[in-house]
Amino acid sequence: MNKIVAVIILFLGLTSCKENTTPKTKTTNKNADYIELIALDYQLYKPTQKAKAVLILFGGFPENAEDIKKEFKILELAKLHNIAVIFSNYNRKLWLETQEKHKLAAQLQKIIADNQLPTDAIYIGGFSSGGVVSLLLSDFIVSLKQYYIDPKGVFIVDSPIDLAALYTSSEKNVKRTAHGISNEESIWILETLTNAFGHPDEHLDNYEKNAVYTSRSNYTGNVKHLKNTKIRLYTEPDTLWWKTNRKADYDQMNAYYIKKFSQRLKEQQFKNVEYIPTINKGYRENGDRHPHSWSIIDTKDLVDWILEN
Repeated sequence: MNKIVAVIILFLGLTSCKENTTPKTKTTNKNADYIELIALDYQLYKPTQKAKAVLILFGGFPENAEDIKKEFKILELAKLHNIAVIFSNYNRKLWLETQEKHKLAAQLQKIIADNQLPTDAIYIGGFSSGGVVSLLLSDFIVSLKQYYIDPKGVFIVDSPIDLAALYTSSEKNVKRTAHGISNEESIWILETLTNAFGHPDEHLDNYEKNAVYTSRSNYTGNVKHLKNTKIRLYTEPDTLWWKTNRKADYDQMNAYYIKKFSQRLKEQQFKNVEYIPTINKGYRENGDRHPHSWSIIDTKDLVDWILEN
């Protein structure tokens, strides 16, 4: 199953949330004004002076903190602007159970409190399935008074937000493609979603309860508490690349459902939703062209968004 984990169709993300250990602390070599804390579940980079904001990042399938740092060149720019950055090791999740949300929220709240980081300028974002985690977790935090770390902004990077659509796409892939990685990925997804929720034709309510968005019913109830939160939706809808390299149609791409999701949120009077499609910005750290990449984010523009009033 390793080669499936390496690529997973329509692009997933996350490792299990392990028990905390005391972080190892050291001053970074590159910037003496920043402190680096390495723990089992995360890496934190914080300024020695008061931070202006906190950026929490979740990786895709199966990225850990080191992978995020390698693929997403945000840290040095964040340091220039006194932004604390938390790189999470939590990954491999297409949805979150309630106990997982509680555990993650409590962990992040403890990190922020223990390190005296600001609670009024928190931003949460993630790539692929890490974006799913970011949206679901943010909505959960805002919905409960026991957590005082409400994010001011949330963003996703080409995330598989519609699980019913992911199921349908995987079915289409299995019927169309010969045996290979793409076919095996689709089989894995079908088995995983069927075991968890059943077939969406018969159990759509299970998908609505767990997915960020269900386009079949235009359901967005799992992000309803984010109406006053800034939201950014990054994607690179390169239909030619997906058709050539994955034989995928537009309605099998994350970009298709992210656009529909954006339109639906605006119809529902969400205050600040930005749909950000990019062109030819998707490249992996090794130079490979891939529209499903962290690099579609303009890091300077993201930092400006974080720092704006």
